[in-house]
Amino acid sequence: MTGQTIFFKNKPKIISAAAIAGPKECAGVLGAYVDCALSDDMFGEKTFERAERKMLLYAVQKSIEKAALTPEKIDVLLSGDLLNQIISASFTAREVGIPFLGIYSACSTMSEGYLLGAALADAGLIHYAVAATGSHFASAERQYRFPLEQGTTRPPQSQWTVTGAGAAVIAPEGRGPSITCATVGKVIDFGVSDVNNMGAAMAPAAADTILAHLRDAGREPSYYDLIITGDLGALGSRIVKDLVWEKGVDISANHVDCGEIVYKVVEDEFQGGSGAGCSAAVMNSYLYDKLTGGSGIRRVLFAATGALLSTVSSGQGETIPCVSHAVAIENEGD
Repeated sequence: MTGQTIFFKNKPKIISAAAIAGPKECAGVLGAYVDCALSDDMFGEKTFERAERKMLLYAVQKSIEKAALTPEKIDVLLSGDLLNQIISASFTAREVGIPFLGIYSACSTMSEGYLLGAALADAGLIHYAVAATGSHFASAERQYRFPLEQGTTRPPQSQWTVTGAGAAVIAPEGRGPSITCATVGKVIDFGVSDVNNMGAAMAPAAADTILAHLRDAGREPSYYDLIITGDLGALGSRIVKDLVWEKGVDISANHVDCGEIVYKVVEDEFQGGSGAGCSAAVMNSYLYDKLTGGSGIRRVLFAATGALLSTVSSGQGETIPCVSHAVAIENEGD
């Protein structure tokens, strides 16, 4: 490990990826790439939480199926979500019967799952790991902000929690893009306390991790075709570019944010998407397709971002600590 970055000797592979998303999300770019485009964000369930769980279960099972495996072949499921006690992930683990490591990194859970899966595979400790996460707009709003029935006005700096889930199978070898290195993020807090302004809260953590990764790897931003943040939205995307520019690094030419591209670009989407399902759905459908489909995109730095708040901490006036983990994913032509 150099600085904050782990360099994987054996370069584990992402041998399959799967995603599911709600109707609002599939009206944008995701619609043509996800494995399941929902027409009903309840997914046939009676509650939002059950729908979120069912989406995550679908993504996990689909990623295993696309890898031509069965659940019995998977050594560990690395998963978490935004709900209290990560119930979507733990209930999914109950259904699939795979050994389970529950992880929590808020909206950066997908990149943490990639990182941990790659570390286990690189060390020869597992044959196959599944990394997965998801979120649901309505369940997140109910837990972190206000019941939808209250009809609270959304401020212009707010984002829309993505209804979706994504999963990937990671293995020591096989066909698919390689995870070549990964940077473990620090918890960063710039004093933002507004629970509706996730982009401003999380952007400093993304900037810190991107700078650490480039420093540890001795790379320029141009090494990557894309530097992808998770769920900063339009405002947070501008902030992270400004923050790294202040340190003498320019990522404006190749930076893109999953939350900024997930929805149709219309005024009523505010700053775009966020939530654990945002980067999970985009990375494991649209961007995975670009990495493997001959688009010319071969090197990606995926830095999902997470706000580590709770309803209690916010209610007590605490500021929002955030973290970002970065994973270098490269198509090496094999």
